[in-house]
Amino acid sequence: MLELEHGFRVVDVYARLEPDDGDRDGTPRGYAITPDRLEREMHQAGITRSIVFPPAAAETSYLAPNNGVARRSVDRPFVAFARINGTRRPEGSPTGRLRNAVSRRKEYHTTPGDVEKYAYDDRFHGFVFDPTVDDYPDEDVLDVLEDVGLPLLVRAGVDAPPAELAEMLLGRSFPVVVAHFGGHPLDRSLMHEMIDLLDEYDDCYLETSFVRYRDLLERAVLEHPDRVFFGSGAPACHPNVAVMEILTLDVSEDMLRRVFSKNACRVIDALEPDAALRM
Repeated sequence: MLELEHGFRVVDVYARLEPDDGDRDGTPRGYAITPDRLEREMHQAGITRSIVFPPAAAETSYLAPNNGVARRSVDRPFVAFARINGTRRPEGSPTGRLRNAVSRRKEYHTTPGDVEKYAYDDRFHGFVFDPTVDDYPDEDVLDVLEDVGLPLLVRAGVDAPPAELAEMLLGRSFPVVVAHFGGHPLDRSLMHEMIDLLDEYDDCYLETSFVRYRDLLERAVLEHPDRVFFGSGAPACHPNVAVMEILTLDVSEDMLRRVFSKNACRVIDALEPDAALRM
C-alpha cells in the first residue's frame, strides 16, 4: 500500500506481535507477520511508536512469549506490554461463584510476583489481557497492579461486555484501556454502553481498533475528547486502513491530534516523543 502523508504524529496502542519461534508452542495464532514487515507497515501509515504484545492462548504461561516480544521490540519503534492471565470469573451466576470458590492458581497463571517483575523490568511498559480466553486477574494480582500503576489494556466484547468489566475491573486506581470500544465484534449497543461508562470511571479509556462505525467514533471523540486512543489492530488490519478511518471523521484537527497521540502519551509515558531516548 502507498505511504500515507497526513502530518500527524500517530502512536498505536493495539498491535499483536508474534514472539520468537522458540517461544511458541506451534499453535496457529491467526494472521501473523514478521516484526520487520510490521515495522514497515507502521512506517507506511505514519505511525511512530506501537504497543505490541503476544497473542492470547488459553492455559498457557506467558513468560516466554512476553520475553520473545520484548526481544523483538529492541531497536524497533515498538513498546512491549506483558500479557497476563487470571483465575476469576464474574459472580453473576451460580457457575461463576462456584468456579471462583474452588479455583486455584496453576503453574501457568500470572502471580503477584510476576506482575512486580514485569513492572520493574524496563522492557515492559504495561499489561494486556483477554478475559474471553484467560479469565480475570484475582484480587491479589489486581492489588499489585494498583501498586505499580501501569496501564492495563483489555480486550472486550460480546463475551466480556462493559457491565462485566465494570464489575470485575473498573474503579481501580490504574488506567484501563478497553479495546475495540468494548463491543468486539461490531456490537453497536455494547460500544454505546462502554462510551456511557466513561462518565462514571475516570481512569477508563477506549481504543479504536475494529470500530467500523463512524457515528460511534465521532460520538466518543466529541463527548470524551481526552479518553480515546488510536489503535490499529495490526496485523489483522493494515495500519493504513485504521489511520484513514480516523482521518475521515468529522471532528476538529485538535481532536484528531488528541486521538492519534496526545491522549495516549499522557497515560503511557513510553509513547512520548522523547521516550526512545530515555529507554
